[in-house]
Amino acid sequence: MSDLPTTSLKSNKLFSTELLLSRDRVGALIFLLLCLGYGYQAYQIPLYPGDELEPFTARTLPFALTIIGSLLSLLLLISGQPDSKSGAVVNFNWKLLIAFIVLMALYGLGLTYLGFVLATGFFLMAGFYLLGERRKKVLFGASFPFVIAFYLLLTKGLDVYLEPGVIFTLW
Repeated sequence: MSDLPTTSLKSNKLFSTELLLSRDRVGALIFLLLCLGYGYQAYQIPLYPGDELEPFTARTLPFALTIIGSLLSLLLLISGQPDSKSGAVVNFNWKLLIAFIVLMALYGLGLTYLGFVLATGFFLMAGFYLLGERRKKVLFGASFPFVIAFYLLLTKGLDVYLEPGVIFTLW
């Protein structure tokens, strides 16, 4: 009996913390929780009377997205690789992440006051600047023409109303 190999769970590579707590699996678990929360919120969408037997309702697409997202996150949970094999970024730029979160919050506020065109144009310019682009031709050329084209597509092509912004309604 003494010549049997003794292994513990800690020495077993199948149960190592490197594999179980990889970035792929933690990200997949977070995404799974978000999908399940989204599915719960989709269940709260009220249906019109008589929609119970309809094949496509207001809940259909959110439920489909919940199922697809949950299946993909479960697939990533099962097939997750250790960080050394997956090529995960070890050194993360937290300052850039925080700057983008602040920029997104300012964009949300700017939509109310500046309107879609100005707020989105400034958001894209600031985002390009944060990512390292310094040429003014690229900053202006990649942000405002795209925003104006998208604005025209939404308002003229698809007849979607976009709030002009408080500063334009005061005049």
